[in-house]
Parts: sequence; structure tokens; C-alpha cells
Amino acid sequence: MINLRIALSKGAVFTMAVLKTCHGFYVPGVRPHEFLPGEDVPMKVNAMTSIHTQLPKDYYRLPFCRPTGGPKMASENLGEFLTGNKIQNSPYSINMLRDVNCQVLCQVTLSKVEAHSLGQHIKYNYHNNWIIDNLPGASVGISQSGMTLKHYAGGFPIGFIAKDTKEAFLYNHVNIILEYHNPEGKEGHRVVGFAVEPISVHHRYAGGYVWDGESSEGFTKPLDTCISGEHLDRGNVGEFQRVAEGESIIYTYDVIWKYSETAWASRWDVYLSEDHMVPAQVHWYSITNSILVVLFLSLLVVSILVRNLRRDIAGYNALEQLTDEEKEEEQEESGWKLVHADVFRPPSSWPMAYCILIGSGAQIGVCGLATICLAAIGFLSPARRGSLMTATLVFYMLCGCLAGYTSSRLYKSFKGRQWQLCTLLTATVFPGMCFFIFIFFNTILAFFRSTASVPFLDLVILAAMWCCISIPLVFLGAYFGYKEDYITFPTVTSTIARAIPQPSFFMKPIVGIGLAGMVPFAAAYVELFFIMTSLWMDQFYYVFGFTLVVYLILLITCAEVTVLLCYYQLCAENHRWWWFSFFAAASPAMYTFVYSIFWFRSLEASKMLITYMLYFGYMFLICFAMMCVTGAVGSLTCLWFTRKIFGTIKVD
Repeated sequence: MINLRIALSKGAVFTMAVLKTCHGFYVPGVRPHEFLPGEDVPMKVNAMTSIHTQLPKDYYRLPFCRPTGGPKMASENLGEFLTGNKIQNSPYSINMLRDVNCQVLCQVTLSKVEAHSLGQHIKYNYHNNWIIDNLPGASVGISQSGMTLKHYAGGFPIGFIAKDTKEAFLYNHVNIILEYHNPEGKEGHRVVGFAVEPISVHHRYAGGYVWDGESSEGFTKPLDTCISGEHLDRGNVGEFQRVAEGESIIYTYDVIWKYSETAWASRWDVYLSEDHMVPAQVHWYSITNSILVVLFLSLLVVSILVRNLRRDIAGYNALEQLTDEEKEEEQEESGWKLVHADVFRPPSSWPMAYCILIGSGAQIGVCGLATICLAAIGFLSPARRGSLMTATLVFYMLCGCLAGYTSSRLYKSFKGRQWQLCTLLTATVFPGMCFFIFIFFNTILAFFRSTASVPFLDLVILAAMWCCISIPLVFLGAYFGYKEDYITFPTVTSTIARAIPQPSFFMKPIVGIGLAGMVPFAAAYVELFFIMTSLWMDQFYYVFGFTLVVYLILLITCAEVTVLLCYYQLCAENHRWWWFSFFAAASPAMYTFVYSIFWFRSLEASKMLITYMLYFGYMFLICFAMMCVTGAVGSLTCLWFTRKIFGTIKVD
């Protein structure tokens, strides 16, 4: 016992020493840009977003100021298009270290249609998403208690609705707050912070001047609502800017430069942690809870299976040593050995579908693991918009070999003869379902003129990636799978299937499937909340190290629970374990979908049908993919388990 304590102490000291010498690193995918004093600092605008509608809209769809020559698209990658980004230039003129006070940008007179459209977007709480030097603009606001609040994700609102009159007001003035850092040995300055304070103010020109919105005189005339030489403060606003037909809205902005000690390499830290709004302890508690669940479950599985299996195997093998007369005197056999002639019988229903789902699950599972690992070490930074989606697509295509190999080996072991059809369906069922659901939603989004609608050229690129890379790789994997020998089973399958006795209530397969997902879901529940928030509430998600641990814990718990339930099913003389093991391990996906139904209320979704279709349609795809992954892990683990235990007994 003393030696064990000494070993543990040395291990702890060694671990702490290693951790102390390790340093985090940042791989943003972009290089820093030094701006000289007075140099132009371009600001770009991204699509407007709303968590209530889930329909991103083009910024210039609303009556905002446009740049000279019209908006121009910034270069975007495939992942940005798929995630609804539409980045364009803006008319705002910003120069390094040059403050601006109440600069007039333009004047827009609202028509009836424009006033209604603007009011509807304010009602649905749409947010602007601006970008400077690849930094998204944080939102600066005032809480009900009067405290200044800053939110780093989701942009800033375009307006607000008065609580008493339900009238819409527009934020037509913005204080653009920029933080800069001067690195040693560099002449220029780096942008390390970007925030926007939106203010609603009904501007009036001094002396009753009325601007037509076009003459150059309006850009230089003083405003009664602005104090010369001072930045506009929301406390000095006398009247808000109403949204109504015929209203002439004057857009203005301030630029405020502040020095910051924040280094360029760590400027994203405050965005990712949301200024420590969610303490890191929450994630640690989640991980600790999950690890304790795994340890408890592992001890339970070991204590039950090892003890029972050792007793069963010893009894079965001892019985084989007896003579025929002694065997007759012994009590009749019972337990899992009785199904030795049926346990490796192929599924009686839909064996090809089983192989397809297992192959698809292996492909999605390894793709997810590779993507999470790459994100955990920092290569998929949020500074590179769309990189996570692009990496997922690339890894999914490359893992097509694994899908073809896994499904073909199983199908060959089932003595299936339609191997071409099995391979083709493995390559097309899940990606085809995703692609056609995506096309369906994309068509609807195009009618809503949403930026989430992917251009036709990108759809062609997606289809080409699927048909020219993914499908051939699946067939390549299937070729090597069919060239392999049959999976050997330790027992011989009989010609006639053994009848399955009537089980008790708790031994019914449907009951086991329903209860199997509770423990894995409980292990991943807390982290699932943060993932859902990131997916549907425009929040940054960056703790991929925790995600990797939770992902592995989910797979381990699914495997352990499925093996335990499979053992009891075999003890109840139920030899149809193939589909049971798949659906038992896949049941956390059912719990996740049910959870998503209750979580949907936190979105306070609009009454638009498309919002419900998008949310539940994509959550169905996510849960279906989760079902394939956990189901494949549970099924393959049970296959290994049954081969092991039946290989240890002697059978006539």
C-alpha cells in the first residue's frame, strides 16, 4: 500500500512538471497586420442574424448606408457559404489612431415598404455583425440596473421595441470603439479589440437646415444632437429615432481609439471565453461528472460480467468433462451457452441495412474524432470562418474508405450476395439524405432571400465532392473489405433457428433499448447544452478539448452499457442481438432529440414555419448521425464481446 502511494505521488509530481513546462499556442490562420498612423482600416459587414428566425439576411437588404460604387463581396471559402456568411465592404471610413466625432454617413427617407421591413427585422431582434481586421464587433449596452455590458458574440441589435408603446426604434448612430497595441520593434499598430455601442437618436441639423441626402453640404453641417469635439453619449439623447413611413434617418458614427496591453496573439481570448461569463469550472464539473459516471459504470460492468462470466465459463467447461451418464444426472443447461448455435446467425431482417448503418457510423465517428482533435489543438480557429465546416466535409470524404471496408466485411460475413448494392447504398444513404434535405431547405431559403441559401456553383462543388471523391473512396474501401477473409466465428450456426422464450418485462428488448441511453446522455448532458447554445444562438464555441473528452466518454459508456445489456439478453436465451445492440447504443440520440424539443423553447422562436423546419430538420440529421456513430460502436463492441466469450467455452 505504501509503495502504491509513493508511485501515485511520483506520478502526480511528474504530471505537474510536464504541465508546467507546456505552453498554449494559437493558430489563427492569419498573419498580423500593422497599420501605420492615418492608414485606412477597412470595416466589413457580415449577414444579419436572429436566433428567433434562424434566417440570416443580407446587410444591404435593409435601408442602410451603401458604399460608393455599391457593395462588393469579400472572398469566401466553401465553409463560409455553407454557414450563411456574406461578408461585404462598408461605407464607414476609419483610419488608425484618428478619432471621429459624430460623422454624418448618409440620410435615408423610409418608404412604406422599407419602414415595414425594418420594423419586422427589429421585432425579430436581428443583429448586425461587423468585422475589422478579422475581429467581430462586440456589443456594448446598458443593463436594467444601469451597468455597462459587453457581449462578444452575436453582434449588436439593429434597433429595439419600446415596452410601453410597442413602437420600433432604430439604432442609427454607432460608437465604434477600437483597441490597438504597438508591438516592440514594429512601426505600425495592431488592432486587438473591436466593439460597437449602438445608440438611437433623432438627429436634427442646427438652424433648421433640411438636407436632401445628396449635396455635400449635409456632411459638414453641424447637428443639434451632437456636441462639437465630444463623442455622442446615450445619456445626452433627447429623442429616439422612430421607424415610420416618411421618416428621414440620418446615420452617424464615432470612432474611438484606445490603447491596450493585449497582445495580438491573445486578442481572441476574450471572445472565446465571453469575458469569463461561463467559468471554466463549469466545464471541469461536467468532465468530472462524466468521468465518475464512466468509472462507476466500468466497475459495475467488470464486477457483473467478470464474476458471472468466470462462473459460467468454468461451469460450462466442467460440464464438458463429464461422461454422458454424469451429464444426464446434472441439471439441465441454462444461460447464454444454449444459444451458441444461433448467436452468430445473421440478422433475420434487413441485414444489408444493418451493414450500411454500421459502415456509415464508422465513417461519421472517425470524421468527428479527427475534426474535434484538429480543433482541440487550435488548427480550426474561429478566426478562420467556415474552417470547421470545411474540415468536416474533407474528413468525411476521406473516411469513405472506412465506411466501405466496414460494411463490406460485415456483409460478407453475413454471406450477402448483393455486395454492389450494399456498397452503393453505404456511399449514398446518409450523405444523400443530408444533401437532399439541404437542397430542400436551400430552395426555401432562396425564396426568403436569406444568405443561408448557398449559391448554385457551391452546390455543384458539393455534388462533385460527393460523386467524384466520396463515393469512389467508399467503393475502394469495399474492394479491400471483400478481399479479406470471412470474419471467423468460434461456433457453428445451426440450420434451424432456436425459439426465443417469452422474456419478463425488464428483459424485453424495447425496455432495454429505452433505458440504455440514460447513462450516456447524462454523461454528456452539460457539454451538450453549450454545444446547442453555440449552434443555434450565435455563440462562439472553443472548448474542443472538453468536447474530445466528452465524445470519448460518450462512446465508452455506450459500449459498456450495450455489452452489459447484450449479456443479459443472451442469458435470457435471446440470440437476436445484432439489431438490439445497435439500437441500445443508439438510444442516446433519441434522448438528445427529445432534449432538443424542450431546449427549443429557449430560442423564443418566431411563428414562421421555416424556423421550425430548419431547427428540427437539422437536429434530426444531427441525431441520426449520432445514432449511427453510437450504434456502430455498441454493435462492434458486442461483436467482439460475443466472439470472446463463446471462444472460451467448449461446444460439441
